[in-house]
Amino acid sequence: MKKSFTMLELIMVILIIGILAAVVIPRTGSNKLAEAATQIVSDIRYTQHLAMIDDKFDSNQNHWYRQRWQLAFSTAHSTRSYSIFSDSPSLTTGAYDGNPSANITYTKVEVARNPLDKYKYMIGVANSNFDNSSTKRITSTLDIGKTYGIVDVKMSDGTTSTVKRILFDHLGRPYRGTGASTATHPINSSVDNVATSTILIKLCVEACVGNNRTVNSATEIMIAVEPETGYTHIL
Repeated sequence: MKKSFTMLELIMVILIIGILAAVVIPRTGSNKLAEAATQIVSDIRYTQHLAMIDDKFDSNQNHWYRQRWQLAFSTAHSTRSYSIFSDSPSLTTGAYDGNPSANITYTKVEVARNPLDKYKYMIGVANSNFDNSSTKRITSTLDIGKTYGIVDVKMSDGTTSTVKRILFDHLGRPYRGTGASTATHPINSSVDNVATSTILIKLCVEACVGNNRTVNSATEIMIAVEPETGYTHIL
């Protein structure tokens, strides 16, 4: 006589599978915090690559070092975002404003192209200086507040806890940038030097807690940029 499952047995199996799926799927689903960290690690490496193939040294420019490729975080429009750009002097004043720009006041479009979409730029939120069809040409995933729910970003190194941006020279060495994006000269050689200790970037989906150099809960994740080599990784 051929044996087979009864309807009750089939129903029980389906119920067990459903229960297991309900327990397992949330744990194996997307982790927005890890996704944000992975993206930023990749974009820091891209910034380093741009710096190594585009040496900014210019003997005719006293402040040429302010043009180094950099990744800078922003809180514009009440969201956490970042951009990758190379600052350039204003045609009218000769000053560097530390902001990613694309309007005719500047010598060039400062923001890097998106390597995955040549029609978009590596900036997450449009600003008054980025008016090159910015609302259509921004890379929305760089708005890590809206995309990944990041509400706080803390940066620090062994020298200062006010790091705002990371820059690279033509050798790929990381520099810490402590100036605010609104400063007239945000990249000052006296305070923004080559990193001598690990630069840490803490991303938080809630307000960051405690020491900027420590991950305090499951709502935080840490990225490290090592001195000299610029090797970037998630801790």
